[in-house]
Amino acid sequence: MSRARRSIDWGFPRWRGYGASQEAANVRICDRHGCNEPGDCPAPKAPNSRERWYFCQKHAAEYNSRWNYFEGLEQAERDERVRAERRQNTGYAEAAHYGWARSGDGSRSADEMRALEVLGLEPDADFGAVKRAYRARAKEVHPDVKPGDAEAAKRFLLIQTSYEVLRAAEERREWRG
Repeated sequence: MSRARRSIDWGFPRWRGYGASQEAANVRICDRHGCNEPGDCPAPKAPNSRERWYFCQKHAAEYNSRWNYFEGLEQAERDERVRAERRQNTGYAEAAHYGWARSGDGSRSADEMRALEVLGLEPDADFGAVKRAYRARAKEVHPDVKPGDAEAAKRFLLIQTSYEVLRAAEERREWRG
């Protein structure tokens, strides 16, 4: 009867390093001819195929640079696939945190965002753009240009108030430094 050999890994301290094992590790080599790097980046061999190439990171980037998602599809199939992708991804277009407020980087208040909307500007507009938009809009509806027009007077007041809100906010930002 043969006796089993006892491992030297028993007890404390371990005689070999942790994680050091005798078994060979399976490493997949890059599928690109002549490359000996590990192939850990899967890439499809054809559209809608389960078969994969396994490339190293360098060759995966090269392979993906020429990849055409719509290759071999008719125009109607392309349009349908684009619509399906948009339908599936609409939840990602507006993330949950956008539901609480309008778009922007969070540095502007709700009043500032409404004022920018009145002036027809994007949320990230700088103060120079605010001045230009204010002057252009004010010239269109100024009471001197349209005397006796009550609707134009209301619109001018709204534009002027919007500008004052944005000017005050800009002064506060400059003051804070």
